[in-house]
Amino acid sequence: MTPHLRHLAKAVSLAALCAAVPFAAMAAGEVTFIQPVEPTGLDPSEDSPVAAGQVTWQNVFEGLVTIDRNAEIQPQLAESWDISDDGLTYTFHLRPNVTYHNGAAFDANVAKFSLDKLIGPDSTNGQKALYAAIASVEVADDMTLVVTLSQPNSDLLYWMGFPAAVMVEPTSAATNATAPVGTGPFKVDEWRKGDRVIMSAYDGYWGGRPELDTVTARFIADPQAQVAALKSGQAQVIAELGAPELFEQFTSDAKFTAHAGAGEMEVVAGMNNTRPPFDDPRVRQALMMSIERSALVDVVTSGYGTPIGSHFSPASPFYEDLTGTYSYDPEAAKALLADAGYADGFTFTFSVPNRTYAQRSAEIMQAFFQQIGVTANIEITDFPAAWVTQVMTGRDYDMTIIGHAEPLDINIYARHPYYFNYENPDFDATIAAIAAATTPEARAEGYKTAQEIIATDVPALFLYSNPKLGVWDAGLQGVWENGPVPSNDMTDVRWAN
Repeated sequence: MTPHLRHLAKAVSLAALCAAVPFAAMAAGEVTFIQPVEPTGLDPSEDSPVAAGQVTWQNVFEGLVTIDRNAEIQPQLAESWDISDDGLTYTFHLRPNVTYHNGAAFDANVAKFSLDKLIGPDSTNGQKALYAAIASVEVADDMTLVVTLSQPNSDLLYWMGFPAAVMVEPTSAATNATAPVGTGPFKVDEWRKGDRVIMSAYDGYWGGRPELDTVTARFIADPQAQVAALKSGQAQVIAELGAPELFEQFTSDAKFTAHAGAGEMEVVAGMNNTRPPFDDPRVRQALMMSIERSALVDVVTSGYGTPIGSHFSPASPFYEDLTGTYSYDPEAAKALLADAGYADGFTFTFSVPNRTYAQRSAEIMQAFFQQIGVTANIEITDFPAAWVTQVMTGRDYDMTIIGHAEPLDINIYARHPYYFNYENPDFDATIAAIAAATTPEARAEGYKTAQEIIATDVPALFLYSNPKLGVWDAGLQGVWENGPVPSNDMTDVRWAN
């Protein structure tokens, strides 16, 4: 790293620890967790599945199946299922005696409503594309649901466990964004917008009453304020600490448990692949070679992250280390830019969401780009509302940066439209082959090929896998250490004494 970058790194990595503010500890049976982003709505089957799911997935809403802390598919509102030999018919055998928080019963008609809503033409579900293979949903009897696919999809059952595919009850579906009604162990009592969501144990839960009486989600974006809330006892869990430079102190503090877990979030700098100069792969490749990713990780995540060369994190069973495809080489980057007709560089707008990791990364990248003659004008965008409207939905941007938290989501580069505006028939064919794979080996080979294609084509700058730096009160048990699905699942959390 150059002296200039070292100075910048020092500047952005300094963060003062706020003094703890005396505050009464939470009563026994109560836990408050912190998440940085407040969702625009609390229904993960609508348009903000990640942030909404981090509050309500498993706590309030449940699916036919679920993904457990070990990333394994487990039964939930479906006790079991059968898959036909041709992979086109899924028969779900539903769990009896399940009720929603409003007293309504869960059955096959409700399940059909949920899936029809998910795949329907009016669906605003941000992950709708994952379920495009579903051709029809039929009720065989009250406790049996039959899902027919238009083509095999080897990942469908896994995706059925995502927050986006939770089961919603028809009479409450229209108001779930503000007054969610699920089948989970906790019901929502109050949403104080801009501050917190308060949930309490649901006595009618099919799985028995949870250990905790009350769970509160606090929305605190500022990392220093997150730490202050934890140290003062205003909160007991930070699932993903937003200030990695402050993590080390918790590892030696007996009052807390600190765990650097594996996360599924890949931080990438997406480029508008149809807008010059990013429509030229040589430009995208040159920008990739201009960034020393290990230095970026050192600065942004205090070394806890892992550089990546494609769109999978090391937490994925299909991960390939492709960081060597376009490794750090600023002189080669300059030569490639000149070959593309940009010997004097160029200037672009870098649309950066107002998230700490994104802003820190963008500042470091801006300095790296400058070394090859490229000027990035950083434009901070409110996240999620403004960023989703401008970048994700409007696709009106040059370059942006965001963490993709959904596992097995490499197929986003085959979505048309999607915010990258990336088109590659070979990649699309590879994703189709993965879906049709009939053996684990064929599926794994497909994911390997898919990673290699985009590592070469660089539709986005692949930066690093974000660690899941969790810190929680040492008296708590059952907190998820790793993050196979972005969530704050509190269903097994309890106080030791």
